[in-house]
Amino acid sequence: MDNTKETQPNTKQRKVKGRVEIEIQKCKGCELCTTACKEGALSMSETINAKGYRFIVADNDLCTGCVNCALVCPDAVITVYRTVPGSKKKDTIAPASREELELYLKKAGLP
Repeated sequence: MDNTKETQPNTKQRKVKGRVEIEIQKCKGCELCTTACKEGALSMSETINAKGYRFIVADNDLCTGCVNCALVCPDAVITVYRTVPGSKKKDTIAPASREELELYLKKAGLP
């Protein structure tokens, strides 16, 4: 049998790509962001930060820029950058303060 088709890697083509930055020295490793991430882009590190906590690390190849992680982070240590492939514009999506986060969650009907 002649198989002329090339095998494609099993990755999704996304219209929007995300990049997560985590302030690892401030992260307390509560793992709320890992459960909020539907793409599985966040995981717990094997090492600890200066405060003695394991912190979250991101696999940005899996990130869609949905910002769920930044919204649930109680310490606001997560910043999400969202880009459209082929575009030079970059959007920053993250709560600027605890009050801004609480206001967003209230508007969204979340506790």
